[in-house]
Amino acid sequence: MIFLNINNLNVSIDGKKIIDNFNLNINQGEIHAIMGPNGSGKSTLANVLAGNEDYEIISGKIIFKDHNLLDLNIEERAKLGIFLAFQYPVEIPGVNITPFLHASLNSKLKNQKKEEIDSLSFAKLLRKKAEELSISSDMLKRSINTGFSGGEKKRYEILQMSVLNPEFTIFDETDSGLDVDALKIVTEGINKFKNKNNSYLIITHYQKLLDYIKPDFVHVMRNGKIVKSGNISLASEIEKSGYKNF
Repeated sequence: MIFLNINNLNVSIDGKKIIDNFNLNINQGEIHAIMGPNGSGKSTLANVLAGNEDYEIISGKIIFKDHNLLDLNIEERAKLGIFLAFQYPVEIPGVNITPFLHASLNSKLKNQKKEEIDSLSFAKLLRKKAEELSISSDMLKRSINTGFSGGEKKRYEILQMSVLNPEFTIFDETDSGLDVDALKIVTEGINKFKNKNNSYLIITHYQKLLDYIKPDFVHVMRNGKIVKSGNISLASEIEKSGYKNF
């Protein structure tokens, strides 16, 4: 089943074209990785999929589960099951993690016409998910990302993903700034969440992340489009020779 279909997508910002006739299909349960040099359009693609309105959609279609994403705003896409893990998660002072995640989950459940979860049941769920990611109970009492280290911010995003249970997750250079131990914790959390019903799009510069997650497909992106696709061996080729052959 095709979860996501991107067809001849063209995107610009401030009059400069960033995405050029981009095409990609992602099936249910698949993990796709996109690699490419800086400025190739990878993060632009992530932001467009999530619904960032700073970008101008020149033409093309993005269909997710029979919905045209270009007709939906950020909140509507999130309720539909799309989650973006940012390269640089922002701090939100004064907004506590626990009630924020509880409200977010119930908003999604309500949109899906499912029964909302009560406070006690949610607290048990959150505590279990946090323990799996080595997140302390003290951290859950803090404001979102406020005073967090880089690794803590990334682990908190994986915690969000685990709780909200999105069907399609975009990782925009989630490995950026992580040491080896933090990278292992984050990727272990991703692998625990992975199942046949959800799909991932992983944007990264490094093979190390892909060694832990093991994508089904690896794509090389240059000048706003995919120039080559293959398996994990493509990432190994990039690790050895860079992007000069693409």
